[in-house]
Amino acid sequence: MISVTSLDVRYGDAQVLFGVDLSVAEGETLAVIGANGAGKSTLLKAIAGALRPARGRIVLDGRDVTGLPAHRRYPLGIALVPEGRRLFPSLTVEENLRLGSYRGRPGPWRLDRVYELFPHLVALRRRSAALLSGGEAQAVAIGRALLGNPRLLLLDEVSLGLAPIVVRQLYAALPTVIGAGTTVLIVEQDVGLALAAADRVQCLLEGRVALEAPSAEVTREAVTRAYFGV
Repeated sequence: MISVTSLDVRYGDAQVLFGVDLSVAEGETLAVIGANGAGKSTLLKAIAGALRPARGRIVLDGRDVTGLPAHRRYPLGIALVPEGRRLFPSLTVEENLRLGSYRGRPGPWRLDRVYELFPHLVALRRRSAALLSGGEAQAVAIGRALLGNPRLLLLDEVSLGLAPIVVRQLYAALPTVIGAGTTVLIVEQDVGLALAAADRVQCLLEGRVALEAPSAEVTREAVTRAYFGV
C-alpha cells in the first residue's frame, strides 16, 4: 500500500536519512526501531508530508505523493500521531477529537466509536486538553487521527514518557484499530513492545536500514547488532 524508495532527508546541511527503503502491505503492522537520533521520527514526518525529502519517492497505492504537502496527503488516508501528542491546549478533548474529521475520509471511525475504544475519554470530553495526563493526551491524539479514517496510521513513540500500565492500555487498543482495516506503522523505542505489536520490524542505524525481518524471526542478538552497530 505504501512504499518508500531511496529516501534521503536533510535538515539544512545535516542529512538524517540515507537511501531508506520501506514498504507496508495493506493490513500489515510494521515497527521501526532504533536508538535516539537514528531517524525514526524523521521517516514518519517524511511519509506524512511534514518534511520534503531531498531524494527518493513515496508512493501510496501506486500514486507518487512525494511532492504533496501533509494537508493533501491526509485526505488520501495518511495520518500521523506525532511524538509529544501536539494537542491544542485551549480546546477541549472533544474539540481536539473533532478536528480529526476535518478533511478526513469517509469510513468506520466516528466520535462514538472512538469513545468506545477509549471509554475513559467520555468523562473528560469537556475538559481542556491542557489539563490531561500524558496517557489521556495520547489517547486523544490517537482518536483524533482515527477520526480521519486513515488507511495508514503513523504512530510516533506511543509509549514515550508514559507509565507501563498506560502503555499496555494504549497497545491493547491496536488490534481493534487494525481490525477496522487500518494499516499501522509504529515508531517505538521499546523493542519488546514493537516486536509484540508488529508483523515485521525494521531497525534504523544512523539514518540507514540495518535490519528488516518478520518479528517472529528476529533474535535478540540480531536486534542488538542492528541497534548498536556491533
